[in-house]
Amino acid sequence: MSDMERSPEQDGRDFANAAWSIPSYLISGMIIWGGSGWLLSRWTGVHAFIPVGILIGVVLAIYLVYLKYGR
Repeated sequence: MSDMERSPEQDGRDFANAAWSIPSYLISGMIIWGGSGWLLSRWTGVHAFIPVGILIGVVLAIYLVYLKYGR
């Protein structure tokens, strides 16, 4: 189905999917990379890895959202 043949109902579903997937990307990025930072901080004893991991997760999640919805 081309973009010209889309109905308003389908556009609403695309918005609903985006509304759920964008926060999911952000939360999962923080959890996965923050968890990796937590494991690394437990292993090395340096507690700075936790916030660095969370920041890396947020930045990568925003980049993925941009790639998927921003272009």
